[in-house]
Formats: sequence, structure tokens, C-alpha cells
Amino acid sequence: MAEVLLEMKQITKEFPGVKALDNVNLIVKQGEIHALCGENGAGKSTLMKVLSGVYPFGTYNGEIFLSRGTCQFKDLKQSEAEGIVIIHQELALIPELSIAENIFLGNERKRFGVIDWDATAKETKSLLKKVNLDEPHDSLIKHIGVGKQQLVEIAKALAKKVKLLILDEPTASLNETDSDNLLNLLVELKEQGITSIIISHKLNEIRQVADAVTILRDGKTIETYDLEEKEINEDDIIKGMVGRSLTNRYPPSKSEIGSTIFSVEKWNVYHPVQRERQIIMDADFHVRRGEIVGLAGLMGAGRTEFAMSIFGKAYGTQITGTIKKDGKVIDLQSVSEAIKQGLAYATEDRKSYGLVLMNDIKENISLASLNKLSSRAIIDEQNEVRVAEEFKRKLHIKAPTILQETGKLSGGNQQKVVLSKWIFSDPDVLFLDEPTRGIDVGAKYEIYTIIRELAATGKAIVLISSELPELMGMCDRVYAMNKGQITGELAKDELSQERLMKLMTKTREVSP
Repeated sequence: MAEVLLEMKQITKEFPGVKALDNVNLIVKQGEIHALCGENGAGKSTLMKVLSGVYPFGTYNGEIFLSRGTCQFKDLKQSEAEGIVIIHQELALIPELSIAENIFLGNERKRFGVIDWDATAKETKSLLKKVNLDEPHDSLIKHIGVGKQQLVEIAKALAKKVKLLILDEPTASLNETDSDNLLNLLVELKEQGITSIIISHKLNEIRQVADAVTILRDGKTIETYDLEEKEINEDDIIKGMVGRSLTNRYPPSKSEIGSTIFSVEKWNVYHPVQRERQIIMDADFHVRRGEIVGLAGLMGAGRTEFAMSIFGKAYGTQITGTIKKDGKVIDLQSVSEAIKQGLAYATEDRKSYGLVLMNDIKENISLASLNKLSSRAIIDEQNEVRVAEEFKRKLHIKAPTILQETGKLSGGNQQKVVLSKWIFSDPDVLFLDEPTRGIDVGAKYEIYTIIRELAATGKAIVLISSELPELMGMCDRVYAMNKGQITGELAKDELSQERLMKLMTKTREVSP
């Protein structure tokens, strides 16, 4: 029987107005992959921040034991010295630095007191190969997508002498292929004696690689399962997480699909920095009233770039093509113009582009629609409060008050604030880029229900997702993209993972 590597006993952590952890217990064995499950706000990330010293000793009650004895970490540096490395759900990379510089920041490879750039480059290439990231080591972080940035974070962790690797939603922004590669990497690390704790809402991944599962609910330990002793299914985990069975993952469709409301023809986009590099090629696309249309593709397919370039040319240069709304050509030269024309885009990168993290929930929800709350440039604060309270209730945003700083919310609750902001803008066409990334199964159903309700009122929804089951469960029609091209589309009754994957890896010849 494997020896215990980590034991956390009766951990209690309080914030103003809320008890985030209430006598939580966790035992992790040497060399295992231990999954930590729970709804958003259950306390998973808080528990890991206690373990890694982000919340230092003295700010919580309880005890932490590693195999060598009691631990009282004051900061991340002390926990990393003991081989504990945490990769947070919200990425902590510096956009203006290269991949190599980010990986070894604070952990520089030196020779005679000077950074050894040759060694840095060599090790970076080796690490990128391990995490299956095909990107030059000197690429700037700001020039790669959020999914690739996640892989850089993992490579950064592997560059340290890690004994216990903590991953908070590591595959949330990855497609299925890249997620499988990462999970296989965790298994390889396990074979090398590295223990992992993985926080994930993707229950199929947990059952695929985890040796044990601990479930938290409302800041308390509900159950720990040893998967070598007892086989459990996804329904068992869901019941522990939400306190009830969840029979249907996707709500039924209630919308009637009408006429085409929005279309894009012969859309071409070039890279904002490498101006000779074409990102989107001759893309044709349309969506009808009441319709939920999906965009499927592997990482780098161009889905996010396509959506952002449409949304007021928020991405790209040398953009050409035609946009029509209700059959009339419109010119969207800026984000503000796109919003005025009834478009909204909920970004996948909520931290950088979706929210003002230092502002409260109320201010973030109203941010894109201040004109609806103001008269003669003066905001009606009572109305702003009413709107924020309504969305907090409707989307079940877990926070003590709408005055809570958004940066202190869990990742899933931050995503709900992003959705609230754009739903409040009352768009005709709503682009949702990975809207359930990092969100638990119970909250996912709530967001799916909101999406269905929006479609039922005649809104056109464009759903970008890396999860093929999500696209199949929610969409009336799905476009597939590969290398900047739309390679085909499938109606709901034609959808299957095999057909989608075939289109997602297909190359379409572009006519001259």
C-alpha cells in the first residue's frame, strides 16, 4: 500500500461574510493522481491555495502534513522549495515576454551568474515537446492563444523539481486531443513518481486517469473514493457535487428557427503582427433567428480569431469580406459599432478581456450597457443595483454581495458575470467563446438553460466550444474549422464526434 504523501486536517478558511472551507480533510498518497471535485465555490481552489502558501499559515485553521512532517508555508516560495507546484486556473504569464522567459522566470538557468540563453532555449524546446506544444521558444506570450498559454504554464511547472503537482482546471481551455495528450503526460509523470492533484469539472477525464477522488460541497468534505477499490460512475460524482441526481445534461430546445439574421461572406483575416500570415481564408457563415450554431475545431483552427475579427475587427489586419444583418450590408469598424448593431462577444479569456477584475460584480455587469442605465450621462445607481441583483440570482453567482470584487470570485462565477454583462446588452447575435470553460456540471446546466431561453426569444447564438459533446447537445447546426478554413457544416441529425473530427482535420482547397 502506497504511503501517504500529504494530509490536510480540519482546514477552515474564512473570508468576510463567507466560510470558504469548513473542517476540510484531504489525504493524498505518494505517486497517485488525486482528483478534487465540486461545484464552483465549493472550496477546491481555496484549499489548494492554502496548501501552496498563497493563503499563508496563520490565515487559516488546521494542519498540513507532508511525508517529512508538519508544514507551515508562508508563501509560494516555501512550498515550491518542498516540491509543491501549483498551476492556477487563471494563468500567470507575462504577455510581453517569450515562452522561454516565462518558463524560467524566477528559476533562471545561469552560468557564472549570467543567464545562459543557450541552455534556456534547449530546455524550453524539450519541455514544449513534453507538453506537445509546437511553438517557437522565442514566441511572445501575447501572440499565442489561451490554450497554448495553458501548456506553457504546465511546462513552467515541469521546469521545477516538482514532487506534488497541483493543476486547477488544466484542460479547461484545451480541445479533446490536447486534453488527452495532457492526461497521458500526467500518467507518465506518475510513472516517474510525481504525485498530482487535479481539479477538473470534466468527469470523463477524472474517471480516465484518477486513482482517487475527493468531493467538496459548500466548503465541506463530502466523500473520498479510492477508485482502485470501488468503481464509480459520473452520476455518483455529480450527486456528491450537487447533492442531487442530474438526469439530463442538456435542456430541451424550445426555439423555433426563423430566417437568416446574420451572415458573413468571403471573410479573410491576416495576423496582427505577422502581416503576411493569413489566419482566416474565404469563410462563409450564417446564423438564423432562434438558432444555436456551433464552431468546432482543434487548437489553432481559427475559431476565436474568426469571431473576434467579426466583432468590430477586435482581431487581425487586412480584413476583407461582407457582413450582412437582416439582409443588409453593415460595416463594423469598432467594438462599439458592433454592440450598437446588436452583436455581443463573450470572450474565452475572461481575465484579460472579459472583466475588470478590480471592479465589483455590479460594475462589470453594467459595463457594456451603461447607456441603458443612464440619463444625461448620469448612471441610475438604484437601477444598476437592481439589474446586478437580478443577474446574481438568475445565474446563481456565488458571492456574499454584488459589491464583491470580481477578481476574488471563483473562475466559474467570473464566467457567469461575463455572461450577465453580455446578456444584459440584449444582443440580436451573441457569440459565446467557451462559455462553460472551468464551470461545474450543475452550473453548466444553468448556463445551457439560459442559452436555450435566449434562443427561444429569437436570439441567434454562436457557440464556440472545444467539447464536442457540448456542441452536439446544444447546437442546431455546427460548422467545422481547420487552419483558418470552414471545412464543412453538419445539421443536428447528422452530428457525431467522428464526423466532426473528420471535418476538423480536413483541408479545403481555396479557389483562386
